Amino acid sequence: MKNLIYAVEDEPSIRELYYVALNGTDFEALCFKDAEELFDAVKARVPDLFILDIMLEKTDGYDILAKLKEQTETADIPCIIVSAKVEEVSKVIGLNLGADDYIAKPFGILELIARIKANIRKSKKTSKQKAYKDLTVDELKHTVTVAGKALPLTNKEYKLIDLMISNAETVMNREDIFKSVWGEDYMGETRTLDMHVKELRKKIADYGSVCVIETVRSVGYVIK
Repeated sequence: MKNLIYAVEDEPSIRELYYVALNGTDFEALCFKDAEELFDAVKARVPDLFILDIMLEKTDGYDILAKLKEQTETADIPCIIVSAKVEEVSKVIGLNLGADDYIAKPFGILELIARIKANIRKSKKTSKQKAYKDLTVDELKHTVTVAGKALPLTNKEYKLIDLMISNAETVMNREDIFKSVWGEDYMGETRTLDMHVKELRKKIADYGSVCVIETVRSVGYVIK
């Protein structure tokens, strides 16, 4: 799956440059003219990296950056500021607000692509994420997403899908699942597992995941 890039830029020509150049490489890029469009998109899907211009007509790039760093789902997503403001103080403000990189306009597209790749690599090395197809588990945030959309899960559902993704395409027997999710001393109803799997199947299907949890008769479950 391609890394998703969100770029905020009020100049149509630069938005077009981003869209053409980035979608022609290893990325999927969506471009927005202001903060309102960006945050509407974030509600639907969280990207792998943000590109922010500073001088925008409405909310400026600094305010957007600050808001992104305040929100749990976007706080750890790398942000690159691209701006015509090249003064040292502008860079310092951006970096102090949490920006991961700063590129001055005019810029070379090859340099931009290299910076994007470097920041995404660095982000993935420092995060505790595991992924299978379109499902991603973030152990630091205790969340599971489907193509960037957060699944509303109970604690047991989170543990269950985390275990299954860690053992993707491997059949897990019921006893091992019980021990991992409910603990050694669980004394409750044995159908609890079946009910949780049923609800988990419904949720990932409702969110459009390509993954399926299959029942292996007399053994347990496997995610494919």
